[in-house]
Amino acid sequence: MADPKDFTLFSGGAGGAEACFGEIAEKFGVNEVNFSFEGHQVARSRGERILTPEELERKDVSLTYVSKLLNRRFTNAPLMRKVLQTIMYMVDSGYEIFVVGTIQDDYTVKGGTGWGAEFAKICNKPLYVFGQKRNAWFKWDADAWIEVQNPVITSSHFTGTGTRFLEDNGKKAIEALFQRSFG
Repeated sequence: MADPKDFTLFSGGAGGAEACFGEIAEKFGVNEVNFSFEGHQVARSRGERILTPEELERKDVSLTYVSKLLNRRFTNAPLMRKVLQTIMYMVDSGYEIFVVGTIQDDYTVKGGTGWGAEFAKICNKPLYVFGQKRNAWFKWDADAWIEVQNPVITSSHFTGTGTRFLEDNGKKAIEALFQRSFG
């Protein structure tokens, strides 16, 4: 069994799935880094890493591009831009990406969480999504979601993110993921 002290969770500390990932990481003794920015409200401040305006600018992305990629419209609001930039830091930092949310018919993940999943695909990182509506874990495999049983965290640097609307089965999936990985 892996030693949790050798692992670091990269997340954003937002309410819902990210806060749950952080709470369970702390319970198991896993290190935690939560990327945020000045003025952003977070539910978890353990390991908080405030990104500077210059760091955020380094991860600037076209909202038109993101909107087309995810088949939905993202506003050009400064807050949304900073959230998407922060998500890029989270995904960049992890070697494996774990997401809790909803996989849509077009193979994207619902909400802002979808940008994290798409960015993980672009970076060719192992990507797992627990689909709350389907009550199962899925792994992205080149161009499709493949259902997987009982994934484990194998990389010492991993990302945990997802919906603010965490359901009981999503919380249980995160808890079971850590139990299988660090028992």
